[in-house]
Amino acid sequence: MNFNTRNKVKVEGGMASMTDLVFLLLIFFIIMSLMANNQTPIDLPKPDESLKPVKDPVEATVVITENNQYVVMPGGDMAKPMEFDQIKQLAAGAVQKTGKQKLRIAGHKEASYEAVFRVLALAQANQWDPVLAYDK
Repeated sequence: MNFNTRNKVKVEGGMASMTDLVFLLLIFFIIMSLMANNQTPIDLPKPDESLKPVKDPVEATVVITENNQYVVMPGGDMAKPMEFDQIKQLAAGAVQKTGKQKLRIAGHKEASYEAVFRVLALAQANQWDPVLAYDK
């Protein structure tokens, strides 16, 4: 009796399908990296720099309170914070008065990200360089 089968199954894998998969992944990552380049550059302080509190800032500064309200420095009153729509003209005047195209953004640790991003969008729309200030 002959029990040998004439149909033999190949166990080897084809490399053509693996090459196609790698090529598709490469195209996907190239397209995704090109789409992710619409970010706002931010001038952050270096980790070894120590920030000293400034009572009379020379740069135009927008301070964000814990209640997501805003104060424009110099000249603003921390006891009378304002809404975002009220500070647009004040921030433009403060940046123009300093002669620098920089806007310093200082926020309370409980301020929302949306409040900070509104000021970043204002700086980007007016082509100012945003500088985030933080305290260690």
